[in-house]
Amino acid sequence: MTQKKPLNPDVRSVYDRLLAHFGPQKWWPADSLLEMCVGAILTQNTSWSNVDKALHQLKEHGCLTLLALAAIDEQELARLIRSSGYFNLKARRLKAFVRFVIDGYGDLATMLASPFTRLRPALLAVYGIGPETADSILLYAAHQPVFVIDAYTTRITSRIGWVEAQVRYDDLQVLFMNHLPAEAPLFNEYHALWVMLGKDYCRPRAPRCGLCPLKSVCAEGRRSGAGA
Repeated sequence: MTQKKPLNPDVRSVYDRLLAHFGPQKWWPADSLLEMCVGAILTQNTSWSNVDKALHQLKEHGCLTLLALAAIDEQELARLIRSSGYFNLKARRLKAFVRFVIDGYGDLATMLASPFTRLRPALLAVYGIGPETADSILLYAAHQPVFVIDAYTTRITSRIGWVEAQVRYDDLQVLFMNHLPAEAPLFNEYHALWVMLGKDYCRPRAPRCGLCPLKSVCAEGRRSGAGA
């Protein structure tokens, strides 16, 4: 385990601080469950604004259905999602996901209704789907209570002092799931709030510690002289 010891973070009070500061985020930003799943795959290694452009292109060309994604040529799909970066790779990943849904379940609703203990390993076996993408689909589309860990969450919790910077995905996920009730809406909102904090304050370079709503509980903020 790479978590620091002893580890007794007040996970819920930090959530309350973030919610009071940012307000409800109403995630995931999507018009359909399929759009949410596609967005989860496209958002790897890029910003949401780039993903949004790609999703818009798919909608404009009538390609945001399972059958349309299955039928479209992979090179044409890559062209439509070019703004998301790594577009050739992501086109292959989208194709693999669509085949997984159609061949294994017939439709998306049936897939999302599958038991968590079966669906998560099955998603992780799909080409190009890692833990963050699988858990995003499970939380936001299937409404399963699993906490999503992303780069924002890892960066912020390590700066706060809860974990080491190189903490494993599963270890950090367990931290949240052991300190919070297993409620999908709570996990949903918390993850979205971490993203907001990471974008607006706890940036990779030149973090805005003095204005951060967590400055009084953050080890990095105190070292920088910004603590309350």
